[in-house]
Amino acid sequence: MDRPVIPVGPGMDLPIMHDSEKYELVKDIGSGNFGVARLMRDKVSNELVAVKYIERGDKSSVLHSQPKSTVGTPAYIAPEVLLKKEYDGKLADVWSCGVTLYVMLVGAYPFEDPEEPKNFRKTIHRILNVQYSIPDYVHISPECRHLISRIFVADSAKRITMDDIRNHEWFLKNLPADLIDENKLNQFNEPDQPMQSIDEIMQIIAEATIPAAGGNNLNQYLTGSLDMDDDMDEDLESDPDLDLESSGEIVYAM
Repeated sequence: MDRPVIPVGPGMDLPIMHDSEKYELVKDIGSGNFGVARLMRDKVSNELVAVKYIERGDKSSVLHSQPKSTVGTPAYIAPEVLLKKEYDGKLADVWSCGVTLYVMLVGAYPFEDPEEPKNFRKTIHRILNVQYSIPDYVHISPECRHLISRIFVADSAKRITMDDIRNHEWFLKNLPADLIDENKLNQFNEPDQPMQSIDEIMQIIAEATIPAAGGNNLNQYLTGSLDMDDDMDEDLESDPDLDLESSGEIVYAM
């Protein structure tokens, strides 16, 4: 079956998650690292929404996603996928969405070595050790930092779930009221707080197009992919320094 991918950005793709039967396919828009982008239409209101879908097969493959190979953009791959263990595809997606969120905020990949961004071996080592940091020149709210730290947890059993993300303080901030559960909405101290205006949103988008000082140029790497060879598999199996309990903003000496 096709399963909707729900990004961690507030409000994105939530209608499809709630009731996919309400929508009909208009056309496929394109494909990429996270599956196929599709344009969908609400059968009642005729409203158009864009969503991302990942082909997951049957229910068993979603809950028990045993990979036969590791193929994809290295920067987005979760630790458990790299280790070729049986993994929960939903929790692996949470990690990948966390990478996307980090890229949107920082303008660089979280686990690439700044000195050698094309060195896939170093990228993989940093992923497995959860070795990342948020640069001082990037201003990110404490709530967002907390969410990122809960996403980038090597042990997927301890990683935040998508349901928990939907209830996270950062996710709920400025989320349209019609997308918030009624009982959750009643918990807000300032229910009449206005949402962001169009001008404020456009200003944020304009600022986001300006590369941050010290940020890496992502364009040359966004479409990169890695088909791990036997030598790299052996590196992963034999590396005694891999610490799967690591999480948080940690910088290790390489």
